[in-house]
Amino acid sequence: MYENVINASYDPIFIADKHGYGIKMNEAYTRVTGITEEQLIGRHLKDIVKDGIISESVSLKVLQEKRRVTIIQHVNGKDLLVTGNPIFDENGDVSYVVTNLRDISALKHLEQELTQTKALADRYLQQIKVYQHREDIIRHEGVIANSPKMLRVIHLAQKVAPFNSTVLLLGESGVGKEVIANLIQKWSPRSDKPFIKVNCAAIPKELIESELFGYEKGAFTGADSRGRPGLFEQAHTGTIFLDEIGEMPLSLQGKLLRVLQEFEVTRIGGRRTIKIDVRVISATNQDLESLVKKGKFREDLYYRLNIIPINIPPLRERQEDIPLLAHYFLNQANQKYRLKKQLTDDALLAMKSYAWPGNVREMQNLIERLVITTETDDITASHLPFSCSPSPDSNETPKNLKDMVRDLERELILKAMSEYKTTRKAAQALGISQSALVKKMQRLGI
Repeated sequence: MYENVINASYDPIFIADKHGYGIKMNEAYTRVTGITEEQLIGRHLKDIVKDGIISESVSLKVLQEKRRVTIIQHVNGKDLLVTGNPIFDENGDVSYVVTNLRDISALKHLEQELTQTKALADRYLQQIKVYQHREDIIRHEGVIANSPKMLRVIHLAQKVAPFNSTVLLLGESGVGKEVIANLIQKWSPRSDKPFIKVNCAAIPKELIESELFGYEKGAFTGADSRGRPGLFEQAHTGTIFLDEIGEMPLSLQGKLLRVLQEFEVTRIGGRRTIKIDVRVISATNQDLESLVKKGKFREDLYYRLNIIPINIPPLRERQEDIPLLAHYFLNQANQKYRLKKQLTDDALLAMKSYAWPGNVREMQNLIERLVITTETDDITASHLPFSCSPSPDSNETPKNLKDMVRDLERELILKAMSEYKTTRKAAQALGISQSALVKKMQRLGI
């Protein structure tokens, strides 16, 4: 019965007599510590410590102090929480010491991870505060950049601005293609000349030809009796910005190509050609090469537009810019609505870990909405629609520590991989080994 009872315990149990000799241990003790009965039973605990089998004996402390004692014991690379309980005889002397063990290696590992996570978060916050006061950050006409990728875009825009070469701006919706077009115009010799912006996706297909190239009087029913110059003519001596160029109807692309090659237009219903001096900047969020292969975009037009391509990175690839942009849009909204809202550190950290599928435009709209709708002056992570934190007035049950650590681990790993690209560099930045990072990524489904 006695044997069955202690072996039924899931936790390790070890019993020593009043002289400090091991007399009994259960099966769980070997399972957790790897130490066998031959190494402990019948041997004095001083000799066991001397041989390095255990780091310290709680039983000897109990015999010496005659009270319950708890220590942390290191056995075979594991951290164990060991509690020794004395059993007294009728004279008040310790006759036996019963020891229970708990493996706390996982808890210690979790503590280390939390420490690393906090250190990394503190580093991000410090970077945010440094960025806010740096003087070399580019702030111009709505462009705020500190990330290497965005700085390269701006420097390339500066380099091409003085020349009349055709520029093709590429990037996802909301990355700021029009803002870069504005910069090129601003820095060009044509800065004081007309700057005509055309959204090719917003003009009905049946009207886009007349809008771009104009028409003569009587060209079609409903036409202005005086005729009308097109947008290319209106941009003469200046710049025309053709946004969403991938939406240009295939039937009209040939005429656009001729304009780009000859720099002359013919109005609808007209016979004479009109010479124009126009710098062309186009933009698209589509893969024009793919459209060419599918026969939806003329190959010759593509090469004519693609003389100087500028790829604008999505916001998730320029994390250094996120806090800067957030404060820029916050200041704009505060001035617009005469408020004094602030972004807390945890809100900025949450923003840095978010993917921003709508890019800069999504951030601008979100911050304006938060400035208007939040009840307090502080905008925290709990106010963000993508934050893991429950809002203060939410009835949702808060996540436990394990879930919160998992979510934070996932966010930090995704940020590190986005920035450093390889597991080796990301692991180095996170302060862990590459193998540990790979295991975490597999466990988190990354």
